[in-house]
Amino acid sequence: MFERMIRAAKLDASLYEEVEADASALGQAILVVVLSSLAGGLGSISVNGIGGIISGIFVALIGWLIWAIIVFLIGTKVLPQPQTSADLGQLLRTLGFSASPGIIRIVGIIPFLYGLVNLVATIWMFVAMVIAVKQALDYDNYLRAVGVCLVGFLVYIIFAAIFGGSLYFLSS
Repeated sequence: MFERMIRAAKLDASLYEEVEADASALGQAILVVVLSSLAGGLGSISVNGIGGIISGIFVALIGWLIWAIIVFLIGTKVLPQPQTSADLGQLLRTLGFSASPGIIRIVGIIPFLYGLVNLVATIWMFVAMVIAVKQALDYDNYLRAVGVCLVGFLVYIIFAAIFGGSLYFLSS
């Protein structure tokens, strides 16, 4: 699994094809998301304290699931290409591994590096996600994959804002 994470972080497109085809890699993809969010939580201790680590893992797992569903729907129903053929499991596996670069967020534990490390990790994970989407949806170019990721991100943000607002309202 760790060799796969390194290949994912190196943006190796063949790795994303490999995990797309390997139905047994779902558990590994889940663990990658957990490790990435754990690294992010530990890296943010100097800013956010220790309290949010467990909830951060839970939120990361739910976010990954929602994100995969959104990308699946947009990529296969709204913006497919003729050769596009994917199922939700393929997207869960490839998008899970695209979280591999997030492991570097642990370096954010050094207070003055937190912002920079998070910025680098976010950009790196987005690029990995574009590669994962291109491979999982069998697109012939990266532009369509970028479009799916951006549209998916906007939908995800709207969903999160509505869901977050609902949580705030219910807790009041």
